[in-house]
Amino acid sequence: MNLTTTRLALVLLSTISINAFAADVHWDYKGKHGAEHWGSLSSKFSTCQSGVNQSPINITGAIDASLPVLNIDYQAGRVDVVNNGHTIQANIATGNTFTNDAGSFDLKQFHFHAPSENTINGKSFPMEVHFVHADQQGRLAVIGVMFEQGQENKTLAKLWSKMPQKAGEKNDLTNLLNGKDLMPVSSDYFRFNGSLTTPPCSEGVRWFVLKDPISASQAQIEQFSKTMGRDTNRPVQDINARIIAK
Repeated sequence: MNLTTTRLALVLLSTISINAFAADVHWDYKGKHGAEHWGSLSSKFSTCQSGVNQSPINITGAIDASLPVLNIDYQAGRVDVVNNGHTIQANIATGNTFTNDAGSFDLKQFHFHAPSENTINGKSFPMEVHFVHADQQGRLAVIGVMFEQGQENKTLAKLWSKMPQKAGEKNDLTNLLNGKDLMPVSSDYFRFNGSLTTPPCSEGVRWFVLKDPISASQAQIEQFSKTMGRDTNRPVQDINARIIAK
């Protein structure tokens, strides 16, 4: 790996935490530090404004591409549940991977947005979970799963039982948890190139959004929204010249 690649890998890995630069640059979803101003808050965030492959997007006009199967191999493990001020994030033990034609990616963390960040044919969902992965070169890949309001989600109930109420707090989940239990049975997906959906909005992220939603109760969705105190979704970005495959 050459020096340029090494530097890029280090930058991307430093952004795996959704709150990577919060200590020195304040950002939010609304107001003077909101999404429309991210690009001007810091030179570190310039891609939020200048990027051409930004996420999230409205997933529409997807073309049939006979996509390869996502081989998701997650195991039950210990989880730290963190309130970082922008989301509830689950940091999970190593040993969880998915593989496809792009290679093998290790799960680093998963976190939530309400309402959903990506939309499908213009439809917004009440909540979305992002599973953030990295390969050995530091390249990132995100699997997105939509929630629709319905029956209580038992796996989500485990996480929410330890939901920290204040920014900066962390709780350990007593029981083991398998992230795959927050995914639908079908792994059919949409695929496109994009970015992180929070500052610094780094591009070069592979996105895999599963077509089928899973269920969460109204109370579970409201518990997350009440704890965060505001909507936690970046508005959809221009697709530009990107191709969305299905």
